[in-house]
Amino acid sequence: MELNRRTVIAGAAAAGLAATTAGTAHASSGRKPVKELFGTLADGTRVHRWSLENGGTRLKVLSYGGIVQSLEIPDRHGRYANVSLGYDDLAAYVTGTTFFGATIGRYGNRIAKGRFTLDGRTYQLSVNDGENSLHGGAKGFNTKVWDVEPFTAGTDVGLHLYDTSADGEMGYPGTLRTRVTFTLNRHGDWRIDYAATTDRPTVVNLTNHTYYNLAGEGSGSICGHELWLAASRYTPTDAGLIPTGELAKVTGTPFDFTRPKPVGRDLRTGHGQLVTAKGYDHNFVLDKGVTARPEHVVTLRDPGSGRTLRILTDQPGVQFYSGNFLDGTLVGTSGRTYRQGDGLCLETQHFPDSPNQPSFPSTVLRPGQTYRSTTIHAFGS
Repeated sequence: MELNRRTVIAGAAAAGLAATTAGTAHASSGRKPVKELFGTLADGTRVHRWSLENGGTRLKVLSYGGIVQSLEIPDRHGRYANVSLGYDDLAAYVTGTTFFGATIGRYGNRIAKGRFTLDGRTYQLSVNDGENSLHGGAKGFNTKVWDVEPFTAGTDVGLHLYDTSADGEMGYPGTLRTRVTFTLNRHGDWRIDYAATTDRPTVVNLTNHTYYNLAGEGSGSICGHELWLAASRYTPTDAGLIPTGELAKVTGTPFDFTRPKPVGRDLRTGHGQLVTAKGYDHNFVLDKGVTARPEHVVTLRDPGSGRTLRILTDQPGVQFYSGNFLDGTLVGTSGRTYRQGDGLCLETQHFPDSPNQPSFPSTVLRPGQTYRSTTIHAFGS
């Protein structure tokens, strides 16, 4: 496959390199971030949209929710399309429940019964997904208006987003101070760096909830996209989509993406886990585990447009969600409705319900420590 935006050095990820390139056909110098008014909340708070462009990638981010409102990349012929699902107006984000493009916290994914015990004390969280807490609760980071600071650094352009979450917010202990940095480099790679500190022991699991359709949002199903995941195990769930604690092998199951295959190939096989979740909505256990540097763990490709997405992360898991609950009632930025399977998420993370699963990698953060995580999205065609 010809990569006309960037030629990737084979084995770079295995060597622990974040994003190494041998050439870039459409590289361009970064432009200074541009700010514009996107809307106003009911309490009068103004929400802005920031536009970034570098290396052939165009990214638009809202101060509300740290939301990726648009992500444009070219196809094999150089034609641009927005490959992220989202809305044209602020009201739809405020009332929506899909987390389109959002920065997720304090805790990405589910915590069983919205409850966990830390240092002998049990904390009750906001419950917003049946009896469970999902993505930080009813008013998670996706509902915050972040303080945004634009920057340019050499050939990079980006945004620093800041938030302070008060002790007890959504039931979580500790005042959590968070910085999320979005960077576009000269190759068009989109990098996210998360950092957080606390004044009391707490749990943290930050991620991004962008829905991708590499053919372009509103273009239809992602079932023909080809997906590779560097994961030989996954975490099966119960009826509430809470991990059972088992790390099951993917071999011989629809969850085997260790060789690239179309997302829809095994989607309707009747496997019990797919029936329960109405598709894929599962954490994949990355073979590399937690690493000091981001490593290549995901490749997504749309054969029609030729667009590719490579994801590198230092996290131990990826939640693959196949857009199972998109029901045709939501109208996207293209003016077209989103139906089941019209977008997919690949959320880099620690495992769901980790605070209640001693065998899972810990998400505990203590005073004096800094939570750090990095994920890189490298685009090609």
